[in-house]
Amino acid sequence: MFLNEKPRKIGVFTGARSEYWLLKPLISGIDRDDSLELILIVSSMHLSPEFGMTCRVIENDGFRIAEKIETLLSSDSPTGAGKAVGLGLIGYSEALERQKPDMMILLGDRYETLAMAIACVLHNIPVSHIHGGELTIGAWDDAFRHSITKMSTLHFACADEYAKRIVQMGECPDRVFNVGALGVEAVTKVRCLTKKQFYELAGFSLDEVFFLVTFHPVTSEPDYGISGFHELTDALADEKFSNYRIIFTKANSDAGGRLINSFIDQYVNDYPERAVSFDAMGQVNYLSAMRFACVMAGNSSSGILEAPCFKLPVVNIGTRQDGRLRADNVIDCSPDRNLIVNALEKALAPEFRARLENMKNPFYRASTSRAIKDMIKNYDLSTAGVKNFFDLDFDFPEGYMKGER
Repeated sequence: MFLNEKPRKIGVFTGARSEYWLLKPLISGIDRDDSLELILIVSSMHLSPEFGMTCRVIENDGFRIAEKIETLLSSDSPTGAGKAVGLGLIGYSEALERQKPDMMILLGDRYETLAMAIACVLHNIPVSHIHGGELTIGAWDDAFRHSITKMSTLHFACADEYAKRIVQMGECPDRVFNVGALGVEAVTKVRCLTKKQFYELAGFSLDEVFFLVTFHPVTSEPDYGISGFHELTDALADEKFSNYRIIFTKANSDAGGRLINSFIDQYVNDYPERAVSFDAMGQVNYLSAMRFACVMAGNSSSGILEAPCFKLPVVNIGTRQDGRLRADNVIDCSPDRNLIVNALEKALAPEFRARLENMKNPFYRASTSRAIKDMIKNYDLSTAGVKNFFDLDFDFPEGYMKGER
């Protein structure tokens, strides 16, 4: 199955800042490997000043971007997202025709990633998919992620349960690997800021404590979870937390994201002595924020995947991350002001934090990026285009297929 073949061109796609810093160790490994040629394709939020123009971060990290493909519209609606998928499919197809990668690496579940997966299938380019098999019941992402899985050749899951779910979807077990989470590996390799450096960045004095708030749209809900964001800010206004500062990181470009960001701007404008916000913190700054925060609140996957590395209590609000595995640092909470207040109090309690001291991150594996790179480098591409459906050995209950349930 694994052969030593001639050097190959490996495409890596990224459309969002959060996705890029997860991929960064893998991109670096590919770029340093003389037997591989990195083809880096950048799109969507990376090319938007509104979301921090983070393509500059990628270039400042020393990586050459082969293709920059603009797809993001100045829109906050499902229609805008749909048009972005259409623009992406056109732009990505043209880029693949120019670059002709031997394999494309895709991570996660965003709609622009789905468009790239479709383009790869149309060009007969095998896809290696990272973070398949997961569930995020409160977002569009579930449908996109599982669709990408069915269009992919190799699968790199971050937990056994997720790897088994990929097989359950009909993917052959010999193409599915539990390699752990790239983001967890990144935490172990990044040198965070000192407390003095980070507090100067945030504009805080060293004796202050702060909440880190990262809240993204909940695309499965009619109001995109915006009511939940207001419940969170109402909870943060409780007198119990008046001495805590707040760092907001801006939402992504999903439908409702711009509206959430406008409410963040309004909050920071109304309470400048208490709150600050960042359009795009960057990997080092964001991980440093996790390191020094007393509690993280919101609905970001970073609270599930990376926060356990810092023993950081996380108040996870609403349904966006429903279905994901959790470490003991996560306190799940409905989007209700009073329940959020109670969850924050629990997260701040010394006895809760004490229980996290010996906690291990369930998504950690040694050398995740190297494992992925080596498999991609040595995989026999002559078999990549052949995908059989792997059937599980089980029978439906008698009468089930006839509707007798």
